[in-house]
Amino acid sequence: MSILWQACLASPPYSIYTYSAPADLPELQEGQRVLVPLGKSIRVAFLIETQLEPPQNVELKSIIWPLEKKPLLNVTHFQLYRNIASRQLQPLGKVLENVVPKRFRSAKLSFKIADKDFPTRLKGVDLARMPVNSRMQLVHIYNEDRMNVCLPTAIEKEEYVSLTSDPPWPVRPNAARQLQVLEYIYENGPREKGFLKRVMGDWTTGIINKLHSDLLLRVGPPPAEERDPAEKCMVSSDDWDFVPTKQQESALLEIETALDSNNMEVKLLHGITGSGKTLVYMTAARKCLERGCSAVILVPEIALAYSLWNSICPLFPDSEKYLYHGYQTPVRKEAIFRAVSGSNNPVLIIGTRSALFLPIQNPGLFIVDEEHDESYKQEERLPYQAKEVAYFLAQKTNSLLILGSATPDLKTFYAAQQGAFSMISMENRVGKSMLPEVRIVDTSKIKNPEQPFAFETEDRLKEVIERGEQAIIMLNRRGFSPLIYCTDCEEPIKCPHCNVSMTYHKGRERLICHYCGNAHSFPLPCPMCGGSHLLPLGGGTERLEEQVAKALPAETKILRMDRDSTRRQEKLEEILKSFARGDAQVLVGTQMLSKGHNFPGVTLVVVSEGDLGLNLPDYRSAERTFQLLVQVSGRAGRGDKPGEVIIQTRNPENPIWSSVSSADYKTFFEHEIEKRRKFKYPPFTKLALIRISYPLSWDGDELCTPFFKQIRESAMKMGLMALGPVPAPLSQLRGRRRFNCLIKSGDWVKTRNLYAEMMRSNPHTKNIRITLDLDPVNML
Repeated sequence: MSILWQACLASPPYSIYTYSAPADLPELQEGQRVLVPLGKSIRVAFLIETQLEPPQNVELKSIIWPLEKKPLLNVTHFQLYRNIASRQLQPLGKVLENVVPKRFRSAKLSFKIADKDFPTRLKGVDLARMPVNSRMQLVHIYNEDRMNVCLPTAIEKEEYVSLTSDPPWPVRPNAARQLQVLEYIYENGPREKGFLKRVMGDWTTGIINKLHSDLLLRVGPPPAEERDPAEKCMVSSDDWDFVPTKQQESALLEIETALDSNNMEVKLLHGITGSGKTLVYMTAARKCLERGCSAVILVPEIALAYSLWNSICPLFPDSEKYLYHGYQTPVRKEAIFRAVSGSNNPVLIIGTRSALFLPIQNPGLFIVDEEHDESYKQEERLPYQAKEVAYFLAQKTNSLLILGSATPDLKTFYAAQQGAFSMISMENRVGKSMLPEVRIVDTSKIKNPEQPFAFETEDRLKEVIERGEQAIIMLNRRGFSPLIYCTDCEEPIKCPHCNVSMTYHKGRERLICHYCGNAHSFPLPCPMCGGSHLLPLGGGTERLEEQVAKALPAETKILRMDRDSTRRQEKLEEILKSFARGDAQVLVGTQMLSKGHNFPGVTLVVVSEGDLGLNLPDYRSAERTFQLLVQVSGRAGRGDKPGEVIIQTRNPENPIWSSVSSADYKTFFEHEIEKRRKFKYPPFTKLALIRISYPLSWDGDELCTPFFKQIRESAMKMGLMALGPVPAPLSQLRGRRRFNCLIKSGDWVKTRNLYAEMMRSNPHTKNIRITLDLDPVNML
C-alpha cells in the first residue's frame, strides 16, 4: 500500500499537494527533496508530513524519486520555515524559495548510475516512465550509493564574470552597453555568464568578451576556493594569547553554567564599547564546540563578519567553521549549505542574518552581536527579524541565546529589566584604555558647503595627524552629493519612479536613486528644462573624502569605507587590513565603521553631521541616533593612548547630547522609555505596519478611498488602533503610490486577522499590493 505525503513546491505556485509514495521508492523522510510531477512538468518539492486519508475525488500522482538520503533540511529548520510562513501569512513554498539556494530547488538535474544494466545518466522523466521492476532494482543501487544526483555539465562548467577594478572605468561615455554590464556586476556582485545573458539579453556575450579582452572583467570558472566551503583565515594562531579580565571571567562563568544546563536560556550581554565582548564570544563558542554542539555568531555587517572571522579563526584551528553572508557567490553559498547539512560534527558559523537559515546539526549556542542593529530585520522579499529566528531555534534546540550590545534595543533592555531573561553587565574597558572624552561642536553658523568642519575640529584633526595617530571621520550618507540642483529652473533632479532626489556619485559619473537603483550618466541636461547649469548640493562620504584631503597635508593617506567602496570583497578586506596596519591615517565612512571594529591606533573620531536621522518621522529616531553615535565614539582610545570624539551639530541644545557625551545608556533609556509608555509605542504595544501601494499609471483613488474606510472600520471592530491608511513619508517609490497603515495592538493574532481580511477584501488584486511588517524598523 502506498504512503501518502504532503509535498510543498518551492517555486510558483508554491502550493502543497498530496502525492503517493509507492513501494518502488527508497525510504522517504520529512524535509527531504523529491522530484514530483506537476502538470506536464517535473518540479522539486519538499516533503512536509505523511497523510492518512487521500483527498476525495482526486487521482493522486506518485513521487518520482528522492534527491538525497539524508534530508537537506533538518526537522528544526523545517519547523522554523513553517513558523515564518504562518507568522507572515506567506505560503511555505515562498519561504523555502527565499532560504534554500537556487540550485537545490532546480529540477534541471540528472542521476549518475554506476551499474551495467542502466545508462550512465538518467533524467527525472526517465525515472517516471520506468517500469516497476527496473525501479525496484534502482532502489538497491541507490541504497548502495551507486546512484547520485548531479548537476548538468553546462552548470558545473558555468563561467563566472567579475570585476577587476572599481569605477571609474576607462570606457567611452557612449559605450552604454559596456557600462550597463559593468554597473550591473558592480551592484550585484559576480554572476554566471549565462545568468547575465538571461537577465540582460543575448547581446551580453559580445560585450563581456570585449570587456574581458580590455582587462576590465575576469571571466572563468569559479575559483577553487568558491567550491571549497571553508573560508581561509588570515591570522596565525600564534598571535593570540588572551588573559580574561575579572568581569570577563564572571561573564564566562555565567555563560558556561547556562551551556551546561542543556535548557533554553537567553542572556543580554550589556558591555560598554571596548569591554571585551568579542573575547567572551570566542571563549563561549569554544566551550560550546568542546561539548559537541554547534555555535552560530551573527554580526550586522559583512565588514564586521570578515573582521570577526580573522579574529576568531585562530582559536579554532581544527574545528569545522564557515563564514556565510548574502553577498557570497551562489556557488559558495550552495557549497556551505550542503556541507553544513551533511556534517555530523559540531560546526562554527560566523555570518550575517541569513546564516541562521543554514541547517546546522545539534546547535548549542546562538550569539547576536550588536543586537540593536536594524540590519537584523529583513523587510523585502521575506520579512523576518533575525533575533526572533535565533530565539525560535534556541527554544526548539534547548540552546543558549546571547544578545550582545553596548547600546541594546530598548525593548530588549526593558524585557531584561522585567525579568524575561538575565543581564550580564561589563562596565569597564579592557586594560588601561578609558572611554573617550566627547565634545559637542556647534556648526550652525557654517554656511560654506565646502567647509565640512568647524575650525576647532579641523585643528584637532591636524594635530592628530602630526602626531602620527589615526582618525575616523563618519558621515552617514554615501555618494558625492545627495542632490543635484538646476539653477535654470530651480528644481532638483528627481527619480521619475520614486520622486526623490537622485544622488551624484562622482567616481562612477552617475546619478543614482538609492531606493530603486535607477541611474543616469552625469553630466546630463536637466530633465525638467533642458538646462545645463547643475549644482551639486550637500555632501556624502565621497565628497567628504575630497574635502579632508584638501584640509590635511598632501602626504596624508586617506581611505573610504562605505557601500560603494567595498562592493568587491577583496576591496573590503584590503581597506580593513590597510587601516589596521597603519598604512593610512584617516578612515572616512558611513555607519559601516561605527561598530565592532578594533583599531588601537585611533585616538580621534569625528562625526561630521551628528543631526542626521535625528528628526526622521520614526519613533525610534532618537534611539538610533544615540546608538550610532555611542558606537562610533567607542572606536576612539582603544589602545594605550586616550581617545577623543568630536560630534558636530547644528542644534547643540538638544538634550540627547548629554547622554551621548557620557555614553550614559541607562539615563537615555529611562528618558526614552517614559516617552514610549506615554504614547503607547513598543514595548508597551505590538506595532505593525501594513503597506498598501498601486502603480502610478493606475487611477486607484475611487477604489482606495472606500477600501481605506473599510480598513479603519474593521480595525475598530477588532479592538485595534489603526493610524491610517495615509500617504507614506516616501509617498512614491519604484513607480508605485504608497500608503501606510500603522496598527497598535496587544495581540499579534488580531493584527494578522485584520491583514487577512484586507487581503480577502482587496478591491483590485492585480494593482493593489498589500504587505504586512510586524514590528517594523523602517517607517518610511
